[in-house]
Amino acid sequence: MKNYLLILLMAITLAACDENVKPDTEGGDGSSSAGDTAQVGSVGADGSGSGQMLPASYDASAINDANSILAGRVVYFDFDSSNVGDDYVELIKHHGVYLASNPSVNIRLEGHTDERGTREYNVALADRRAQAVKRLLMFQGAASDQIAIISYGEEKPASLGHDESAWRLNRRAELVYQ
Repeated sequence: MKNYLLILLMAITLAACDENVKPDTEGGDGSSSAGDTAQVGSVGADGSGSGQMLPASYDASAINDANSILAGRVVYFDFDSSNVGDDYVELIKHHGVYLASNPSVNIRLEGHTDERGTREYNVALADRRAQAVKRLLMFQGAASDQIAIISYGEEKPASLGHDESAWRLNRRAELVYQ
């Protein structure tokens, strides 16, 4: 009986682990100097992905630098998914280190979905997307009390179209610094 309970406990623990949280495999402490660069993915107006190299700095004023990786504040998701794509892990990692380096800074994560699905389902999915981003931020040292979450579901679309290119832009989590 004890063996069955132990196996059940292990199974529950493994099920609770989320594949969205990806550890820093570079072996560092998450710190960076102002001269570092980072590659960040994005979705263009046509829904196509791209990547570019941007400088990384964690000074308090870096959040206002349009040339910094911290200028990227939108994470896009696949259809019906709350898994953070590999293109966005590094972007979120840098925001997490920035928050950890600036404990007085607060952020609001706004979860969004496209128009497909029920209102209740979309609000829950948008919340899961924001929670996935929050976990990655906290993994880099951001404190839970620095991060607020709001789930808009389909209520605030970035694009008003009714096709895949519009839906792709609406499946997102936005990082809003306060």
